[in-house]
Amino acid sequence: MSVFEAVLFDRDGTLVEDVPYNGDPGLVRPVPGARAALDRLRERGLRLGVVSNQSGIARGLLSEEQVRRVNRRVEELLGPFDVWRYCPHADADGCSCRKPRPGLVHAAAAAIGTTAGRCVVVGDIGPDMDAALAAGAAGVLVPTGVTRPAEVAAAPAVAADLPAAVELILRRHELHLDGLRALRRPGTVLAVRPDSAGDVLVTGPAIRALAAGAERVVLLCGPRGRAAAELLPGVDEIVEWRLPWIDPEPDPVDPADLAALTGRLAATGAAEAVVFTSFHQSPLPTALVLRAAGVARVSAISDDYPGSLLDVRHRVPPGVPEPERALSLAAAAGFLPPPGDDLRLRLRPLAPAGEPGPYVVVHPGASVPARTVPAAVSRRIVAALAAAGHRVLVTGSTAEKALTAEVAGDDAADLGGASDLAGLAALVAGAGCLVAGNTGPAHVAAATGTPVVSLFAPTVPFGQWAPYRVPVVRLGDAAAACRDTRAARCPVPGHPCLGAIDPAAVVAAVGLLTAGGRA
Repeated sequence: MSVFEAVLFDRDGTLVEDVPYNGDPGLVRPVPGARAALDRLRERGLRLGVVSNQSGIARGLLSEEQVRRVNRRVEELLGPFDVWRYCPHADADGCSCRKPRPGLVHAAAAAIGTTAGRCVVVGDIGPDMDAALAAGAAGVLVPTGVTRPAEVAAAPAVAADLPAAVELILRRHELHLDGLRALRRPGTVLAVRPDSAGDVLVTGPAIRALAAGAERVVLLCGPRGRAAAELLPGVDEIVEWRLPWIDPEPDPVDPADLAALTGRLAATGAAEAVVFTSFHQSPLPTALVLRAAGVARVSAISDDYPGSLLDVRHRVPPGVPEPERALSLAAAAGFLPPPGDDLRLRLRPLAPAGEPGPYVVVHPGASVPARTVPAAVSRRIVAALAAAGHRVLVTGSTAEKALTAEVAGDDAADLGGASDLAGLAALVAGAGCLVAGNTGPAHVAAATGTPVVSLFAPTVPFGQWAPYRVPVVRLGDAAAACRDTRAARCPVPGHPCLGAIDPAAVVAAVGLLTAGGRA
């Protein structure tokens, strides 16, 4: 099963050299390597489309017939496209199709017979990426001389040129083809994901692949991920254990504890295990315990030499979104998603939240301080949303009740400590939009299909940890000095990546994401 069904390209500056308001087919010049790159995609069975702003029509500088003639010339030079969609409007028209709005992406995906979540958008400027994210599609930016540095920093993925963008897309597309000859095998498979709630949730599609290929799935998780594990479809049994080589606040290694863990894993009867990790973690300590527990076949992603600890040593290039990274490991181990699986994050059925809609959820906390929006900023965001007419619910854990009370003030309902993760998921599922940082509830929103205004600290790569296959608007300084540090506490005075977020930008983002009527 492939991750993508279609690739949608911006036209001017991406496929062909940018000639402002070009109505002359004779001026069409493909960018270097374009035809060969597109043919590679066609050979792999991917559908191709073009999504292009053509405001020259509204400005009276072009006719629609001129645009169509230029498009025909592009096809003569670069081969056929399955769909063309262009926006004829100017900025002031307020249409839903002009990028950075997502209308063109949705329209092109529908014309091809797929969804935006199964598409990649390739473009040369920020609005191309914004339209992709707002539609729930993947995005690859190919910068040119007009691309601003801030747009490069904020992009989910960046390639040097069009052929490099196609290579990146095909690497992601083909990561999931290793297990095409997978067969269902009897017995129990042990999945390992001993991290936080968000880490467990992004592994969900891969867990479903294991469940499709085995009689029974046991999930080894940590205490921080237990509540999320209980929400995952495909999990038959949970083993909760705090692993000192994974836990962020580990106890000393205790030989008796390791012996007890080994015995507990042996008692599952699993003959096979798949160890899921984040890109910065090693699976080898876990693999050693699994071997001691008698697990005969162990699969994991590992750049380090594993000796005899792994039977399947899988490798993944950097930058791949965490759900796809996990899916690729499952495929390498011989487990494919069930037919018709949309590969999105998903939860077990939830009880209704009992909150009348419409409403917006603001979740101000995060698992680490570096990814937490300053309370004063969150307070201003809530006040601005309320002033714009939104009903706002502020959520948080019991430990965050002081934070949620401060953020809610007199403008929102303070639900801090009012529910467990399942209750929070039900609230988020009924929301028009979630406003949150890079934290577990953002992945809960992805699993319920709720759009996310992502107040994303760049301490980890956005392309790997953004809410997956759900409409997103990213806010925050993507080029801040904390970028890619993986810092748990902000290393820069004043927390500038999140401290300067404009509440008006959040209100605008919520308006964009709820334009279809969710709030």
